[in-house]
Amino acid sequence: MQLLRMFSTAKYKGKKGYLKTQKKYEILRTFLYFGISLSLFAAGLITTKTRLNLLTVVAILGCLPASKSAVGMIMFLRFRGCSEENAKEIEKHSEGLFCLYDMVFTSYQKNYNVAHLAVKGNTVCGYTQDGAFDEQSFYQHIDGMLKADGLTNVSVKIFKDLSKYTSRLEQMGKLDTDQGNSQKVIDSLKNIAL
Repeated sequence: MQLLRMFSTAKYKGKKGYLKTQKKYEILRTFLYFGISLSLFAAGLITTKTRLNLLTVVAILGCLPASKSAVGMIMFLRFRGCSEENAKEIEKHSEGLFCLYDMVFTSYQKNYNVAHLAVKGNTVCGYTQDGAFDEQSFYQHIDGMLKADGLTNVSVKIFKDLSKYTSRLEQMGKLDTDQGNSQKVIDSLKNIAL
């Protein structure tokens, strides 16, 4: 178990199994934060025999990051990552592409669970296991976010059918495009994902 992962997910976002393992860290961090607040409150109550002390104030303020962590935990518990069978099938066809697994994009209206994304140049293709995935609103959301990061002319397509997606991955692998923009697109996608 990596202690730093409880506080920073930047290195792990996009890796296979990210959502599954991150749930554990989110739960652990939430209980740790609430435990610290509770122990401070108990220490103040035991030492002064009253709730009216400085440690109670600190414990109450400590509930703010604990509550924020609880919200993050609930968000992670709602989503499932790419299934193992689908991940194995995707790996067979994604050679030479930059790949991101278990990406969840949130907007004010909806949340978009994308099991896998492949990036090559200005082309982004994704696969979702969510049958109710709203493609049009996702395209509008992601286009706006990429443009806000200064990335224009990025083509995004999400597939619900795995066989069509793997065919597209093979086509992308054969594209002769500049890979220089790929890392900028990946960084932008990681920044806006859960």
